[in-house]
Amino acid sequence: MWKIGPIEIESRAILAPMAGVTGHPFRMLCREQGAGLVYTEFVSANGIIRENEKTLDMMKFKEAERPIGVQIFGETPAVLAQSAKYIEETVKPDIIDLNFGCPVPKVTKRGAGSAILKDLPLMDEVAKAVVEAVSIPVTAKIRAGWNSGCIIAPAAAEALQDAGIAAITLHPRTTKQLYTGEADWGLIAETRKAISIPLIGNGDIKSAQDAKRMMDETGCDAVMIGRRALGNPWIFKEINEYLEKGTIPEPIRLIDRVKLCHRHLHMEALSIGQFRGTNYIKKHLSWYLKGFPGASAYRQRLYSIMEFAAMDGELNKIIEELESDRELANYTYREEGPLFPNVPNSRDNY
Repeated sequence: MWKIGPIEIESRAILAPMAGVTGHPFRMLCREQGAGLVYTEFVSANGIIRENEKTLDMMKFKEAERPIGVQIFGETPAVLAQSAKYIEETVKPDIIDLNFGCPVPKVTKRGAGSAILKDLPLMDEVAKAVVEAVSIPVTAKIRAGWNSGCIIAPAAAEALQDAGIAAITLHPRTTKQLYTGEADWGLIAETRKAISIPLIGNGDIKSAQDAKRMMDETGCDAVMIGRRALGNPWIFKEINEYLEKGTIPEPIRLIDRVKLCHRHLHMEALSIGQFRGTNYIKKHLSWYLKGFPGASAYRQRLYSIMEFAAMDGELNKIIEELESDRELANYTYREEGPLFPNVPNSRDNY
C-alpha cells in the first residue's frame, strides 16, 4: 500500500493513459488483473470547458475503477484550471493528472504536452493554477526534456513539487526521441533525489523483472505500464506477484487470450454500442492474437467482420476449435522483445 496525497493505492503497477485505448472496458480488465491506479484517455482542457460531448464521454467511469485519474492537456493556465474544477465537480475522479509528457506533434505544436517543458515558468503557472482550483490530488507526467540538449526532468520535477503537485511520472525519453532509443532510467534516479513526493517510473518495462529492476535501480515508488499492457492486462498480476513473492505466473495460454478478447468485445458493445464496439475491438485483436503459429490467419478471419453477432459467433467458433486442439490452445509465450511495433505513435499517448 502506498499513497498519492490521501489516495491509497494497493499495487505499485499503474496503467498509463493511452489515447484510443484506455476506455472503460480496458481499464476494468487491467484493474481486475491488479493495476493499482488507472487513467482515462487524455482529454483536452478546451474540449472540457466547451462541454464537447465526445470529450465528456471519455471521462466517464464506474466506481469499480477507483482509484482513477483523469488526465488533461492544454497550454493555458486559466483554461486548465477551469477544466480541472469542472472535472472535480461533475466527474469526481480521485486524481487530476497534467499531461506534460505527450510528444505527438499535433499536441506539441499547440504548446501543450511535452512542449511545455521548453517553458518551465509556464509549466509552473499551469501547475499552481490547477492545484489551487481543486481539492483532490494533482499529479503530472513529464518527459526528460525537449531534446538531448535540454534535459530538465529533475529541475521540472522539483518545480512541480514546489507548486503543490502530489506525484510525478517520468518517461525518461526526450520529446524528439518519441519512442526510439532506450529510456534513460538513470534520469529517474536523479529525479528521485530531487523530490520527496512519489515518483512513478515509465519506459521500457517489458516484464515483471524489468519493473522490479527499475524500482531497485532508481528508487521510484511505482511503475507505469503503457504499451506492454496492450493485449496483455495480465502484466499487472505478474508484476504484483514478482514484487511480493519473487515468482511469475505461468504465461497465459492462447485459449485464455481468445476468451478474454471475446469478453472484451462484449464489454465494448455494452460501453459504446455493438457496431462501434465491434470495430473498435479490432485494434485489440491485433494485440491479443499475436505470437503463435497461424496468428495472422486468425486475425484475417476477424478483421473483415462488421457486425457484432458475426464477430461474437466467429470468436466462439475459434474457441471451439482451440478446445479440440489442446496443443494449440495451451500455446504460451511471454514477449520480452521490442515493444509492439504496430502501435501507431499518433494514437499512443505513452
